[in-house]
Amino acid sequence: MQDTDTRLLVIDDDEMFCHVLSRALAKRGYEVLVAHDAEQALSLARRHRPELATLDLKLEHSSGLKLLPELLDIVPNCRIVVLTGYSSIATAVEAMKLGAVNYLCKPADADEILTALERAEGDPDAEVADNPPSINRIAWEHIQKVLQEHDGNISATARALGMHRRTLQRKLQKRPVRR
Repeated sequence: MQDTDTRLLVIDDDEMFCHVLSRALAKRGYEVLVAHDAEQALSLARRHRPELATLDLKLEHSSGLKLLPELLDIVPNCRIVVLTGYSSIATAVEAMKLGAVNYLCKPADADEILTALERAEGDPDAEVADNPPSINRIAWEHIQKVLQEHDGNISATARALGMHRRTLQRKLQKRPVRR
């Protein structure tokens, strides 16, 4: 349990997830602030200057990757973990380049999130998978990379991938392929 009231900003458009996570974090002694969109997150960051934050990668009207540098401009020492149900290597790399201290796939519980926020260094003993990702997973990763390169523009991404825009939209609406 946390000794002090460290401020932790939870940014996610899923209200139930925010409710459950904020309760779990408050029980551990954190002063929890909750934002459901980018505007609310920036306002809370300016007013309360949180030391820690969780940031959903896909907000309803924004991207966590776009919001990340804006948050760090306001609170440069804030330790931010990006959470997502749509994980890809491309977005993980970008999140880290933009200043996130870690990147977690949902579902993640409060303990996993706190561990990710506290870790200051990489783990050279991290487990390396024996089996390569499936072809479907590689395709998902490639789509995410190209989408990132085109700043989330579906039409430009579809052109770059040589597929119809609607086909790409259908693929993006599905859950990411597991390994």
